[in-house]
This record gives sequence, C-alpha cells and structure tokens, in this order.
Amino acid sequence: METELIALILFASVFILILYGYPVAFTLGGLSVIYGLCFLDTSSFEALPSRFMGVLTNYNLIAVPLFIFMGIMLERSGLAERLLETMAMLFGKVRGGLAISVVIVGALLAASTGIVGATVVTMGFISLPTMLKRGYSPELATGSIAASGTLGQIIPPSVALVLLGSIMNINIGDLFAGAVIPGLVLVLAYIVYILIFAQLKPDKAPAIPEEEFKKFREGNFLLKVLNALVMPLLLILAVLGSIFLGWATPTEAAAVGAMGAAILAAFRNKFNRRILEEVCQETTKLTCMVFVILLGATTFSMVFREMGGDRYLVELIETSNLSPAMFLFLVMAVMFVAGFFIDFIEIIFIIVPVVVPIFIKYEVDLLWLGVLIGLNLQTSFLTPPFGFSLFYLKGVAPPNITTGHLYRGIMPFVAMQLVLMALVIAFPELVQLSKLLFSTAN
Repeated sequence: METELIALILFASVFILILYGYPVAFTLGGLSVIYGLCFLDTSSFEALPSRFMGVLTNYNLIAVPLFIFMGIMLERSGLAERLLETMAMLFGKVRGGLAISVVIVGALLAASTGIVGATVVTMGFISLPTMLKRGYSPELATGSIAASGTLGQIIPPSVALVLLGSIMNINIGDLFAGAVIPGLVLVLAYIVYILIFAQLKPDKAPAIPEEEFKKFREGNFLLKVLNALVMPLLLILAVLGSIFLGWATPTEAAAVGAMGAAILAAFRNKFNRRILEEVCQETTKLTCMVFVILLGATTFSMVFREMGGDRYLVELIETSNLSPAMFLFLVMAVMFVAGFFIDFIEIIFIIVPVVVPIFIKYEVDLLWLGVLIGLNLQTSFLTPPFGFSLFYLKGVAPPNITTGHLYRGIMPFVAMQLVLMALVIAFPELVQLSKLLFSTAN
C-alpha cells in the first residue's frame, strides 16, 4: 500500500481513537510513532528532537501560559462580579437589559482574559439566578451567558488565535488586529437579537423595577461605575493597546497583562501566597496540557508529511477540480462538525496543519483564513453534545435548568456565529479593514 494512503488512514485513526475517548496528546504522538516505525525508515525520526526544541523555544508560544495566568488571576480577583453587578444596573431599565449586560461583560472579560471556562462559570454563578428570579426565559438566560463566555475565542487576546498564528505561521499581532471588527460585530449581533427578543416577548426579558434602580443610584453613582470599569479597561488598554500601537509584541503584552492582573488582585486585597500558588498550579496544568498536545501534534505532522500525506491531499484536491471556494466550504463544514465532538485545541493541531498547505497552493489570504477558523472554532464551545460552555454552565446552574434549556438557548447564538462566518467569507475586506485600523505596528 502506498504511504500516501497510509497517511490518510493515520489521520482517520487519530480521529476515531479521540472520539472513543483516548487522550489526545498520546493518541496523536503515540499512533504517529507506531505508523512511522511500521511504514517509514527510522532515520525519519532524526529530525523530531529538533522539531520539539523548535516548539519549546517558540517565542510566540510563551504568550500562552501568560494569558492563562492573567485570566485565572482576574477570575480570582472578583473583577467579574463587580462588572456584572454594575452593568446589570446600567442596562437594567431596558427590556432584556440583564442579558445585554452579560454580553457586554463577556466582551470585556474576553478582551482582558480570553479564558472561556472562567468567564462562563463566573457569569453563570452570579447572573443566572438573578435573571431567572427576574422572570427571564431560561433559554435566553442560559444562551446569552454561554455565548458571551465564548467571545474570548475570537476577541483578542485569545489563546486560540495565539495557537492558530503559531501553527499557520501568521503574525499574531496582525491576527489579533484582524479579529477585532468581526468580534465586535458578533457582540453587536448578540445585543440586537436580545433587544428584538425582548420586544417580541417582554414578559420573558423584563426590565429591573424602578425602585431597585433608584436604590443603586443612591450615593456616588458615577464613582461606582468608574470603580467597576476603570480597572478592566486599563488592563485591556495595557495589553491590546501596547500590541496595536506597536509598543510590544503579543508575548511581551501577555507579560504586562499577567503582571497587571496580579496588581489588580492586590488592589482588591485578593493577592496572597495561597491564591498565587493556586493560580500558578492551575496555569501549569493548563499549559502542560496545551504543550503536550502540541508535541504530539508535531509528531503527527512530521509523520504525515514524511508519508506524503500533504502532497497526496493537494493532488487529490487538484484532480477533483474543487474550486478554492468549494474547498473552503468543505474545510469549514468539517471543522464545524468536528466541534460537536472534539475540543478546539485538537482541531487546531490535527486539521489546520493538514489543510493550510492546500490553502497556500490556492493562494488564500492566511490572515483572513485564520480569523475565519477562529470564528468557526468558537462554535465548538456551544454545539452539543460536547460543547464545553454548556458543561461549564450546567455545573453552576440551578437544578431546574435542564440540558434542553441549554441546547435551545444556544441555537440562535450559534446561528448568528454562522451568519457572521458567511459575512466574513463574502466580505474579506472586514478582516483587512480591522487590521488596518488596529495594527499600527507596521
């Protein structure tokens, strides 16, 4: 059997074993080594240690543990609670105002942490009981919280975009800049949907009573708002502003963000040795998970290419006369369906390295493609049965919130993400405009 076909069997085998529940990192690396030893010359593995060192010494990937540290430290600082309480009162007089406040806070937390799990759990724990108590539809309440928590996948700084930039060999600062406008359009779409829902079904998205709003405005109302908003906005400005203005690389900005998160925690008297140890331990666990998967993916990519799998795929696409648009549709569809079953990190490390050479052959703009893939990966957090945001939210939801509520609640938000993907495909200028507006480094 030709090694090119064996490479495709390797690709399929990895997917099947992952769906059966085998650990991703060891499945990627272990199965690739077995196939390589059986069908390749052992000298093919001589380049593997240098590839590992190339991954481990990749300067851009230092941003991953730093952004993770920043997100976990901010979650422990209580910043999200204050933001949610303040925003809820600011928009509470509007029908659907509580859901709108959740979306805005989700966007702010996305721009300052990029950690989906911490955002969803925090907002679900604080906002969901309040929204249900006010008479909100369980579907709207759960859907808005789960969807807003995933904004950290596309709004910079995003760990997913850092990994995509590294795998696709794209400047991460440009990728961040190109994702800003699509991310903001998605936030706006969520808000418009909530406003329309509230107008059509006012009893399922009521406003906060006037008496409660007056009570919140007692004392120094402006100071309360500033106290809640200034700290996260300063952190966003420090991290994203330094990148977009060309003052710092994404990795350097991640270090600024990690230090800034620790300082904010200290300001709120939430910084001590115990919290620092917990944050460092959690950061180490998540970082190790990402890098072990990355090393397994590096082994898979090497074996797949040594077998000629990438060349075979290019030839297969060329002989099938698929247009670039049709191939793009096929890849996006496969990624979307894969998101029902596997994590975004697995999709990045398994599918992206295989398809990127073909897109390069088609002369596709990789920056635009990276933003598009980022939008697609965001849906993987919401799509059942294995949408991680659904698991996070279900874990903190009251007992009367069923899985059915969660599934029905996220459907409109997934539809909006797909519409935005179609919009970015139809108007790739959105990404270039975003890059021009927010990237002054070049």
